[in-house]
Amino acid sequence: MSAERVRVRVPASSANLGPGFDVLAAALGLHMEVEVARTGAFAVHTDLPIARDRRNLVVRAFARLADPGRCEFSITSSVPLSGGFGTSAAAYVAGLVAAREMRPSPARDADLLAHAMALEGHPDNVAAALLGGFVLCAEGRPVRLAVPSGLVAVLAVPDHPVRTARARAALPPEVPMRDAVFNVAHTSLLVLGLERGDWDLVARGLADRLHQPRRAPLYPRSMTLVERARALGALGATISGAGPSVLLWCLAPDAPLVLERVERETAGWAHALLVPFEPRGAELISRE
Repeated sequence: MSAERVRVRVPASSANLGPGFDVLAAALGLHMEVEVARTGAFAVHTDLPIARDRRNLVVRAFARLADPGRCEFSITSSVPLSGGFGTSAAAYVAGLVAAREMRPSPARDADLLAHAMALEGHPDNVAAALLGGFVLCAEGRPVRLAVPSGLVAVLAVPDHPVRTARARAALPPEVPMRDAVFNVAHTSLLVLGLERGDWDLVARGLADRLHQPRRAPLYPRSMTLVERARALGALGATISGAGPSVLLWCLAPDAPLVLERVERETAGWAHALLVPFEPRGAELISRE
C-alpha cells in the first residue's frame, strides 16, 4: 500500500579513499533528511541554497519512480554542500528511496542503485549512500564492507570549494604503468586492512599516485595536510572525492587530539569536524 508521507535519512560519503579512484567510497556520519508529503501541490521547502523547483536533485530522482507534481518536499542537511562529501549522491538516493516508499509496489535496492548511478554518472558515492559502510564498486555491482570497530574520521573542510569539473580536467587520459600498479597494490592493502581491522595495512593502503598528486596545484594546503596527517596523530589522510576537503583516518582514542591539531593547522582557511564512519545507509525514518 502506498504512503502519503515519508521521511528518509541518507548519509554523506567520501569517494576514492586515496588509491581507489572511482572504485572505493565510505559513508560518513553526516546526513541529509527529506520528507515528502502528498498534499496535492508541488513545493520544495529548505533553508539550503539549492533549487526549489523541479531542477532540485531530490525531485529529479523522485520523478524517476513517482510523480512529484502533487508532492511537497522538505529538505534539511548537515552535509557540506561542496568539498567532496557526496551531496548530489545523497540527494538522488533520498529522492529515490522516498519515491519507492510512496509507490504501491516498492522497487528493489538494485533498481534504486541503477537509477542513482544513471543520475550521478558513477557508482561510488551513491553506493555508499544507499548501503552504508565501505563500498568497493566494480562493473556497477558494489560490494559492501563493514566499518571496523575503532575507526573514525576527522574532516577538514576548506572555506573555498574547487569545482569538480576542474578537478576532473586535471587528470590525464593515460597514466604510467608504474602508477597504475602502485594504486592496485595500495587499494588491495586498504581493502584487506579494512576487512581485517588491521591498522598498519590501512595506514599503508592510503597512498595514491593516480589523482591526488595531479590535483595538488588546485588545493596545495589540502595536500600539505594530507602529507602531515601522520605527524598530527592520524593513520593517514586522503582527499575526499574530487576535493578540496581532507579525510584524516583516526583511531577513536586519538581522534580528539587529532581534531585539535587539525583545527590549529587549518585556522583561517578550513573548519574541522570529528565524525564516525556510518554503518547505516539510506533508511526510512517514518511512513504514514
